Amino acid sequence: MSEHKPVDIPIIKNAGGETEQSLYAVHEKIYPRAVSGVFNYWRVALVVFTQLIFYGLPWITWNDRQAVLFDLGARKFFLFDWVFWPQDFIWFAVILILSALGLFLFTAIAGRLWCGYACPQTVYTELFMWIENWIEGDYKQQKKLNDMPWNGQKILRRGGKHVVWVLLSLWTGFTFVAYFTPATVLWQEMRELSFGPWETFWIFFYAFATWGFAGFMREQVCKYMCPYARFQSVMFDTDTLIITYDYKRGESRGARKKTVDHKALGLGDCVDCGICVQVCPTGIDIRNGLQYMCIGCAACIDACDQVMDKMGYPKGLIRYSTQNAIDGQYPDKDIPKHVFRPRTLFYIAVVGVITIAFFYTLAMRIPMRADILRDRLTLSREAANGQIENLYQLRIINMDGQPHRYSIAASGIDGLRVVTGDRVEIPALGTVNLNVVLSADRMVLKRPSQPVMFTIKAEDDARIVREAKSSFLK
Repeated sequence: MSEHKPVDIPIIKNAGGETEQSLYAVHEKIYPRAVSGVFNYWRVALVVFTQLIFYGLPWITWNDRQAVLFDLGARKFFLFDWVFWPQDFIWFAVILILSALGLFLFTAIAGRLWCGYACPQTVYTELFMWIENWIEGDYKQQKKLNDMPWNGQKILRRGGKHVVWVLLSLWTGFTFVAYFTPATVLWQEMRELSFGPWETFWIFFYAFATWGFAGFMREQVCKYMCPYARFQSVMFDTDTLIITYDYKRGESRGARKKTVDHKALGLGDCVDCGICVQVCPTGIDIRNGLQYMCIGCAACIDACDQVMDKMGYPKGLIRYSTQNAIDGQYPDKDIPKHVFRPRTLFYIAVVGVITIAFFYTLAMRIPMRADILRDRLTLSREAANGQIENLYQLRIINMDGQPHRYSIAASGIDGLRVVTGDRVEIPALGTVNLNVVLSADRMVLKRPSQPVMFTIKAEDDARIVREAKSSFLK
């Protein structure tokens, strides 16, 4: 593979007029050239798809409530039919584990697919660049506008761009908060300008972050702030699909006419047009080999394929391939055979097992919780009929999105019966504290304290059954 070009270290002059090298380079804004092609269409489709989900979900109603809502105040997380409570946090931990393992799996197979097509930084940078191209023009017009002195045209274009950016950022912040405060409530508060301090802070904070990251920092987030760029190499191997430049086919580079036999001149297929660099959102030259700054957006593939078409050369000078395929270990057509290798099989097995366990335990989850406390004021008492009675306080939480009627029974002592509190109806997601009185014959009580078992079950759903242990005092 071709060697990396040396990094240019900027030269500055000190106070004495002597030149010295600086370890810090001044950031220069990148103006990516627009490109069309198969991978660009996929990127646009993913941007539209992810943003339809993000902006649309808070407005979907499900069972007379918001379909997806993380209600921190009520300590309930709603996800369509599922309702998660604080004690269900284990499932959220599993989701995070699955997300991490899934990222490892996709990275091992096909590199930085997440970064190039679905990462929020990539998505919002793409959105902001669309707005920038719409208002300021293409990359050449943007450079020209940047270099011109401030005048009415520049103020109008720059100002208009930032107005649209800020509006999009504020709506993004609003939508983010709508996942924690119901969107309809938040919309009413916005119309009345009555946001609470919590909502106000997070709307403006998230909007500012979106505006700053997507509008100004852009590729710097990917280069310097994102940890994924730094540790991705440990998940790559020589069979990982990455965006590569076929140096064997492309070198030596050089400009030529379309009608010239470049092979006779000792030239490769690369015409050294530099368009692959011009379209790169991080400003790298993929011909210098794999670099951690590459986010895998494949814009250089689309650009190079267009050049190859114009020159009448085969496509794929820059393409998705593996290091082994580029080095001639096997042809590109055999790449699918190397997808299932020990590393990826291990990830697939782990992800599969955890996914099955996740959905099985979620399906078997009993949406009800019951806690029993003894009445500390009256531990035991004798009724008028000579029976011994014990008083309990039963706390039942209906964790289901539907109301249920529950029956309460007790066992563990011969003839034990529930005197009061044998039935209760609880609304959806409701909690009831129920006083329960158990009664037993003194003659069957052989010890001062005997274990008893409460059984609480939903009369309209046989799968909802809970048992709770306690004791009966003589």
